[in-house]
Order: sequence, then structure tokens, then C-alpha cells
Amino acid sequence: MVELDRHKGMEICGQQVYEDLCEAERLKRLRVEYRPPLLLNIALALQHVLVHVSLCTLVVGSLVVEAEREHMAGSVFFYSGISTLLQSYFGTRLPLVQAPTLDFLVPALVLLSAQTGTPEVCRGQCEKSNEFEGPTHPVREFQGMAVVAGLVQLLVGWSGVGGALLGCCGPLVLTPVLCMLGFSIYREAALLCSDHWGLALLTVFLLVFLSQYLRSYSLSACLKLPQYPIFSMLSVLLSMLLVWAVCAALYYCDRIRPHSVPELLLEKTYFNTSQIEDTNIPNSSKLHFTNSTTPWLILPVPGLGLPLLSGRSIAAGAAAGLSSSVSSQAVYVLTARLLKAPTPPAQACNRGLSVEGLGTVLAGLMGAPMGLCSSVANAGTLGLSQCGSRGSVQLAGVMLLVLGLFLRLTQLLTSIPLAIHGAVLSVTYTVAVATGITYLQYTDMDSGRNVFNTGFTVFMSLVLLRWFRMQSGFIYTGAPGLDTFLQSCLMLPVFLVGFLAFFLDHTVSGTLSERGLEQDQSTKKIYSLADQQQGASQSQEAVYKPPELVSRVLGLSGLRIVPFCACRNSDVEKILVTSPEMSILLPQ
Repeated sequence: MVELDRHKGMEICGQQVYEDLCEAERLKRLRVEYRPPLLLNIALALQHVLVHVSLCTLVVGSLVVEAEREHMAGSVFFYSGISTLLQSYFGTRLPLVQAPTLDFLVPALVLLSAQTGTPEVCRGQCEKSNEFEGPTHPVREFQGMAVVAGLVQLLVGWSGVGGALLGCCGPLVLTPVLCMLGFSIYREAALLCSDHWGLALLTVFLLVFLSQYLRSYSLSACLKLPQYPIFSMLSVLLSMLLVWAVCAALYYCDRIRPHSVPELLLEKTYFNTSQIEDTNIPNSSKLHFTNSTTPWLILPVPGLGLPLLSGRSIAAGAAAGLSSSVSSQAVYVLTARLLKAPTPPAQACNRGLSVEGLGTVLAGLMGAPMGLCSSVANAGTLGLSQCGSRGSVQLAGVMLLVLGLFLRLTQLLTSIPLAIHGAVLSVTYTVAVATGITYLQYTDMDSGRNVFNTGFTVFMSLVLLRWFRMQSGFIYTGAPGLDTFLQSCLMLPVFLVGFLAFFLDHTVSGTLSERGLEQDQSTKKIYSLADQQQGASQSQEAVYKPPELVSRVLGLSGLRIVPFCACRNSDVEKILVTSPEMSILLPQ
């Protein structure tokens, strides 16, 4: 009996050691400095690229006519790659992919609804008397909107407003913002899934099964591979490729007929107007992997002229810049939370917004119809893969550059059915919602104040957003630019919920502990309980410190003035971070 108990005790001890080693390996993979093997690194980078393609297909497909979509998508890919590399080297240094998002799509659709009379907008639906009332091409105004949005992002970053406001946001602000960040795309994702619900459900099933049920399973035992949970780390990539292959087989057997983005989205989602329909596009939903007439190499340069800065495009760009600044900072917090890293300091946020602004301005000037900000979907992918390698995201940026240059590769990836994109966006965006809920643990949720503020901000943002989308002409001030700005702001979910949450949290009376905050008695500064470093497995310096050359340049005495002072890397506090993978192996 004693021998049996000893044997069971050894088994329990061995199992505990094995679980501790697995947890240590998982925390190691979450580090931004982690470098996976070459083949795994390429697969992780390709996974980020495919998630980016989902966002690009939604945004570009909603705004650009069929004849220009592949060229415009290639341009977006190219400048997304540039912006991603800049962000990972000089910005926040977090593993973030830059992509077009709803923060640019909604103002662009508001702008498009105001463009009446042009052939590109009417697409054969206008009367002859109105056909040439608008002499400009819509894409040129989209480019102008992107330039203005980039300048707003740059201003918010260089002025230090972004980092300062984030420092004033406690858990009761971050919770609604992150939740709305995930809820913001539910309608678009559902409509993309309606392309074929069977394929969408199959993709969702594979994503959940691989990332959750097989998250601890590796192929090391049977294939003599290293100890990596391949199925969970590459759950998005494997799911998309498998369902894409199934869809291709069904299509060539004439069993399915995919749809185009305008068929599913425009008239159902935003505005009840025939001016933005795309019904005259023949065979717009045809699956084509390559086209012999498509050139292999194309330079992403302006093909329609310089950006047009009209009153409406400036107003839409200002709204897009403000909303994308709020969304990007929420994504910074989301990514840091998923990677168990410290909350981004103010100077890192300011650098990130400044780099995003530069990338957006460059994209608008060089012909891309959309601006760029940090991708929520790619941040959610980090949570699913449990791998935070900065090198994988940098390799993804290089892949996006190559993808933007070779149009046939762009054509190949944009042939992925919309149902797959909808499923991927549905699963990846849910990570933001769940992460937002975790911030409630730092507050007193038995408080009636907190219950009301949280419920009111989330619910009213969804209700108001729904009503504003149904009433496309609800604002009329007599000034077209002001109408466009107000209408865009009130239809941007993250901007709306961020304003409501920030306003209520700072105006409704409540104690610091009730709000999840505490005051340092020595400095009298107020800190968020969520910023405590006890649970962080990475140091602030390792994650956010820019390269040595950049630090030296920003440290020059001549750059200690506006606008560079907000981006300077201040002295990092010496915070003792216990390495979890070491502590769990120490004797208790």
C-alpha cells in the first residue's frame, strides 16, 4: 500500500512538472523577442497576411468598383507592409499588423453617399441631366480623406494627447471600448458569412476545434517534431486553407455561387440608396485564381492623380483620424494584455500613433484609397496562436510588400470566398470582447454606479449606431463638411463608446477603489490597478524600447521640443519582473 501511494505521488509530481514546463514554454512563446524556427515563422507570418486579406477584402470591396479592386488591394497591401515594419521598428514595438478598418470604411461610405452624379457612383443608375454634376473620381476623395486622417493621427501622436488620454482611462473606460471594438464588426461579419453559411460554420468549427480543443496537442511524438502546439498556433491558417480547398472543389463542381461584397453589404448595412449599388458588375463573384491578362509586376503608384481635398473629404478624414486613434490605442492595450506585457507607456503610444499617421499619409499620397491603423483581427490572432513574436509580424510586413508588387498573388488571395473572411473576423474579434471583460475584475462591480455606466455605454452605443445607420440623412446643418463630420463620428462605434465611457467615468462621482484606481501617496499620481506589473511576464523596456539608434536620436537635446518630446523614451522605471518559467521550477 505504501509503495502504491508513493507511485501515485510520483505520477502526480511528474504530471505537475510536465504542466509547469508546458506553461513555461507557452509564456516563452508570448514574448515579443521570441524567435520561432524558420518554417514555423513563415507559417505564422502567412497567417497574419491571410487575416489582413480578410479586412482588406471587406474595406476595398465595399468602396472600389470591380475593375479597380485588385490594383487598389495591391496598393493597400504594399503600404500596409511599410507601415507594419515602421510600427514594429520605430512605433510601439508591439507585434501589430497595420490594416484598413471600419474606422476608415464608415466615413468613406458617408463620403460616398454624398457624392451624387458621378459616373463611378451612379454606375448607370443616374439620369443624364445629373450624370456629370460631380467632376471628380470617388477614389481621389478617398485618398484625400486618408491624407487628412493621417495628419490627424500624426497630430494626436506628436502632441502627446493620445498617451495622456490613455493614462486617464481606467478599467471602466477600457472595458466598454474593448467590448465595442469586438462588437463593431458583428454585422459586417454576419453578412460576409451569409455568402455561404455552410462554409462559414465549417470555418468557425475548425477555428474553435484547433485553437481550443487541440491547444495542447503537438506532433512531436508521432512525427519527431519539436514540442510546438502546431494546431493551435496555426489554427487560423489551417482553417482558412482547408475550407478554401473545399470551396474550390464545390465551385468547380458547380455546387456553390459566391457573391461579391457589394451584393452582401452596401444596401443592407449602411445606406438605403441606389447610388452605391454595384449590381451592374458582370460575374463579379466569379472565383478566379489567376488571369492570363493580369500583369505579374505592378508598382503601387497613383493611377488616378493626386488626392482630392474637398470639404467633405477633409471632414470624413478628420472623423476617421480621431476614431482610428482611439481604436489603435485600444489595440495597443489589447495586445499588451494578451501577451502578458506591461500597459504601453505614453511615449510608446505617441510613437505608435505618429508612425500610423506617417503610414496613412504615405498610403493616401501614393494612391491607396484607405488609411491604416492597428488591426484588431491580427491582435486577436495573437491570442488564438499564443505566439507574440515580433519577428513573425515583421516577416508578414515583408510578405505584404511582395504581395502588393505582384498583382497575380494579390488576385490569388482575394479569390478567397467571403464566407471564410466572415468566419475569421467573427472569431478573431471576439478576443477583444473577452479581453475587455477581464478589466472588470479590478473594479467594484457590486457598485450601482459601475453597473449603470458599463451597461449604459455599451447598450446605447449599439442602439444609437443602429438608428444612425437607418437614418442616413438625420443631420442637416447647411454645411456639407460639418454634416459629413458629425454623421461619420456618430456612426463610428469605438469613437462613440469611447466618448460616452470617458465622460461618465470622469463626471459621475465614485471612489478610486470603486473605479479600479489607486493613488500613490508619495507622488499623488493616480494609477490603474490593471497597470500593476505583478502579472506581467515581460519587462517594459524589453517590449517598448525602440532600437538604440532611434533612442539616441530622440535623446538629442535639440529634439526635446514639440513635436518630438512626446515620443522621447523617458527613463524606464526599474520594475522587478519575476520570470514565470523560472519561478515555477524553483522549490517551494
